[in-house]
Order: sequence, then structure tokens, then C-alpha cells
Amino acid sequence: MSFRTVVITQRCKCSYKNDYMVVFGDETSMIHLSEINTVVFDTTAVTVTAYLLCELAKRKVNVIFCDEKHNPLLQALPLYGSHNASKRVSQQVEWSNETKRRAWRRVVAAKIRAQAENLYVLGRDGWDELLTFAEQVQDGDETNREGHAAKVYFNCLFGKQFYRGIEDSINDALNYGYMILISTVSKEIVAHGYLTQLGINHRSEYNQFNLSCDLVEPFRPFVDRLVYDESPAEFNWTMKEKLLGLLSEQYLFDGQRHYLSRIARLFVRDALSCVTENRPDAMRFLDITCEFDS
Repeated sequence: MSFRTVVITQRCKCSYKNDYMVVFGDETSMIHLSEINTVVFDTTAVTVTAYLLCELAKRKVNVIFCDEKHNPLLQALPLYGSHNASKRVSQQVEWSNETKRRAWRRVVAAKIRAQAENLYVLGRDGWDELLTFAEQVQDGDETNREGHAAKVYFNCLFGKQFYRGIEDSINDALNYGYMILISTVSKEIVAHGYLTQLGINHRSEYNQFNLSCDLVEPFRPFVDRLVYDESPAEFNWTMKEKLLGLLSEQYLFDGQRHYLSRIARLFVRDALSCVTENRPDAMRFLDITCEFDS
């Protein structure tokens, strides 16, 4: 089972040999492809052979390239992630608006409950208000409970002086972590034969990851919790390592503990199946492990 996140940070050459990724640098390292879930090339001074990229794609390994500022810029996804991709895309195009609206209600409610759990575990105010918002979510989230919950959540988590969208160490860390999660979800969407461009709620013509942005929502609080715990004064490589390490942490899903990378695989498979079969209310989400006070 793939579980390793491989990060390349120094000048080297990466190639393929006998089911291994071979890294030629100051030292030579070999990693069996069956162990790799994600490869992050966090330097522009790396040479990667086409043979290796093809083998990584065949094994559905998530491949991310960073720019000169070490921010995720490019994701390598296979053109055909599943043998029945044409069928899946046809089904995806036919998703009804009613089904998508019901699915979005479930996703938003799950995200808000996960945010409430963060506040509860950390002893912050506002968790009970978020639980109320979660109960009020309607199909399609017509009353924007997600937006109202986000304002309360981030104010309680990082303080009322905090704003999303500005450039500081907290927002940089959040954005980096979210991008890693979106790339992980995107890989699983393609692996199951669906298009990342066609979402259930996000529908921007300029966003090629609309569906990824939809299905990543319940996972965002994992990044939030880590960034809160670390409270980085600056966004550096140490913080990036911790965010990448989230994929190798274990959490509860459907009563069992799995690596977060595997949970993403199970969740995406389940969510897409439920939407395609017009039963979005059956979608499973990460277990809420805290017993909230009444």
C-alpha cells in the first residue's frame, strides 16, 4: 500500500529502474514505487526522466512540481486514470442539479462539524455556534452557512485580527496545506475516471479543479489544526515538511484508522459513487471523535 511522501529539495536526477525511483544526488537513493503516494519536486534544479513520470502515472502516484519560490505550481495527472473513464465522464455530465445540491449540503455540513471539533478540542469558543450552523445547512447551502461559519471559525481559531487572503505566515501555511490536499483529491478523482473540472458546487470556467475544490472541503480543518498548533512566525521548510507529513498521519474513517492519503482515496471513491448513483445522503465522512457537550 502506498503511504510515503517523497520530497526532492536539492539538485539531482530522478529516473526509473526495475520498479524503483532512483535519485542520483550527493548520494544515490532508491524507493520502490509501490510505497510512494506523493512525490513533491520542491526545487527547479531537478531533472526527471520521462520514463519515471510515465511509471508514476501508471501507478497513480501524485506528482507535484514547485516553482522557484517553493510553492506548488504544477500537478502531473494521467489523461486516462481509469479503464472506464468515458463512461464515468458521461455519468458525471448527467449529474442532476438536485443531486449536486444535496451533495453540497452534506459536504458543507461535514466541513463545519470538523471545524467545530477543532474549536472544541482546542478549548476555543464558537464550537456550539458552528454546530448550529451545520444543522442549518440547506441543499446547495442557499443561506451560505459555510461563509458565516468560516468567519466565526477563523476569528475564534486565529483571533479577530486574522483575515484570509492577506500575505502572512499563517495564510501562507494554510494555502500550502490546502494545495497539497487539493492535489491529493485531484489524483483520486482522475484515478476513478472523472473530470476535475466539473464540480458539484464550484463551477468557475477558470478553475480546472472545481470538483477537487468541492470534495476537499471536509479535509481543510486538518490543515487548520496543524497550522494553529505550530503558529509559525515564518513560513519555512520546517513548516512545509509538517504539512506534507499530514498525508502520512492516521485518522478515523468509517470506524477504522487509515493514513490520511488513503482516507482521501476512500472518501473520493465513496462520494463519487453516491453522487453518480443519485444517493448523496449516503456519503460517508471522517468520523467526529469528540463528544460535544449538549
